Amino acid sequence: MSILRESNLPNLYHRGKVRDTYEMGSDQLLIIVTDRVSAFDVVLPGGIPDKGIVLNQLSAFWFEKTSHIVPNHVIEIVNDVNWLNRVYGERVCVSYYSYPPYVERRSMVVKKAERIDIECVVRGYLSGSAWAEYKQSGTVSGMPLPKGLKESEKFPQPLFTPTTKEAAGHDQPLTIKQMEELVGKSLTREIMEKSIAIYNYAAQYALSRGIIIADTKMEFGMIGGKLSLIDELLTPDSSRFWDAEKYSPGKSQPSFDKQPLRDWLTESGWNKEPPAPELPPKIVEETSERYREAYRRLTGKAIQD
Repeated sequence: MSILRESNLPNLYHRGKVRDTYEMGSDQLLIIVTDRVSAFDVVLPGGIPDKGIVLNQLSAFWFEKTSHIVPNHVIEIVNDVNWLNRVYGERVCVSYYSYPPYVERRSMVVKKAERIDIECVVRGYLSGSAWAEYKQSGTVSGMPLPKGLKESEKFPQPLFTPTTKEAAGHDQPLTIKQMEELVGKSLTREIMEKSIAIYNYAAQYALSRGIIIADTKMEFGMIGGKLSLIDELLTPDSSRFWDAEKYSPGKSQPSFDKQPLRDWLTESGWNKEPPAPELPPKIVEETSERYREAYRRLTGKAIQD
């Protein structure tokens, strides 16, 4: 299977760990989701087949499903390169530019937004870094919780636990008060309410498809003076998806993401500093299948359809 590690188009706006973003005039962007994969804040060599397509198509699925809760930045999902060339072929260059076929299914045209530099994390279950903090101090994101909770236990109500959005390294936890100091009380309240509403809606839907959304992170920006969802939404890269049939609190849960990859890297003895080791083909395929299965479960169709 082919893997897209890097795109190379005119007017590069930003190249992240996974996404390559290009300017399309003054008010629009083209976001291409590559098959790059990162772990422990390091981009790995190689890539994961179909990963970029899954992330793009699943984000598109959720952006459409949640548009009644909050608007988003999507203008068009690029499923046809001929459409992109017809509409935008002369917009990025003085002369006509023809977009390559690889943009199909793994890219979207979006509105530019004034990004709010906060990761909006919603947790429905006690897992990951939240579990590590709780074990140490009995808190999550600085908020005291009842004693005696188990790993992976469901919270009575979802918790909003924002973090900073760092250009490099780990994001840092923010209290609600700190967030209010950064963006104001009114916007903090609106972001918090919308984030929890999106999580509740998505969690209920996903559970009907056999998936628990343990936690997720979202990004927001301002478009035309309105709070809008941007970047990606409810993907295996931004969320912790568990198999509802196998859910058993009191331990770590298997998830539909890059867990096989993380486990292999940990067992390999890698020191988590660049360069990362090359992944074995078996681990690459197992990880790819996790992404494809999450898409199949949530949308009811295979990624190749």
